[in-house]
Amino acid sequence: MLKYLRYLLLPFSLLYGFVILLRNKAFDWGILKSVEFNFPTIVIGNLAVGGAGKSPMTEYLIRKLGKKYKLATLSRGYGRKTTGFLEVMQNDDVAKVGDEPLQFKRKYPQITVAVCEDRVKGVSQLKQNHELIILDDAYQHRALKPGFSILLLEYKSLFKPKFLLPAGNLRDTFNQRRRADIIVISKSPQLLTDDEKREALKRVNVSTSQNILFSYLDYGQPYWLNSKRQGGYNKVPNLDQDQVVLLVTGIANPESLFNYLETQVSQVYLLKYPDHHNFTKQDIKKITSKFDSMTEHNKLIVTTEKDAQRLSSNYLSDLVQPLPITVLPIETAFNNKDERILEERVFNYCESKKQICI
Repeated sequence: MLKYLRYLLLPFSLLYGFVILLRNKAFDWGILKSVEFNFPTIVIGNLAVGGAGKSPMTEYLIRKLGKKYKLATLSRGYGRKTTGFLEVMQNDDVAKVGDEPLQFKRKYPQITVAVCEDRVKGVSQLKQNHELIILDDAYQHRALKPGFSILLLEYKSLFKPKFLLPAGNLRDTFNQRRRADIIVISKSPQLLTDDEKREALKRVNVSTSQNILFSYLDYGQPYWLNSKRQGGYNKVPNLDQDQVVLLVTGIANPESLFNYLETQVSQVYLLKYPDHHNFTKQDIKKITSKFDSMTEHNKLIVTTEKDAQRLSSNYLSDLVQPLPITVLPIETAFNNKDERILEERVFNYCESKKQICI
């Protein structure tokens, strides 16, 4: 029923699309100006609202490029209660800097992580002391012209109707995929047949000069949200077929994670909150009540690293600390061929700016 109700919103999608079309044309024709820096900037983005895997892709590039270049990441800091340019510190609260930037800084403390809603201003602040800037979720921020852009298109979304907001999930028109230097079809099945690849490529339908790569989600070693638990007898939490899991998420699309957990444990219950949801004390009481109502002996709460930043807010600590919450890292992975292509394109781009990238 909900699917059909969304069709009633199509007139508003047409109006939204007209505004987006005018805006993009204004940038294409030079009426609105894009600033291009003589400095390596890599933009990661998508066309839809959330759920394509931008954060795991950003972390993938941090791991690959951070070994060679002094890099910084720049995000808007979605959901933060501050404005302007801020450098993220490990002990910052999520309300100050946003969940994803805080996640990047806590996982990779050696890099600079910054937030700024004005990406041009943010790059201007960072470029003096860095060799490369990775901009997370800036594909639609056309005031900045990226040196290199990576566009993520979620695999399953390719086979669905492509409606703009509010009838659909697209925040930009699908033809804007042609601006990307590389298109990554994300969250693909790890084992794709040749026929499935051909069908996906047909749906993307872009010039052969654009590399189209396939990525899938991989999962890292779980760890306790509450570090005090690490001194216990089960220092590293593990998932096994005897366990029952309560999955708590505030991400755009937890389907892939839910499906993965179903292959690892005996049963999964889901408490789903909106993307970037700011957990309240009432939410934690609800999570606790749901967990306590699960009669199984071997039970665990699982959440994502992004959610962990919000669950670890100071004002929730008294309620959260007693709970056995396990954090499960989500990572982007490629097959060897696509990984080589991506690394070659990205490193060649940085080396082409070798007056900056030493």
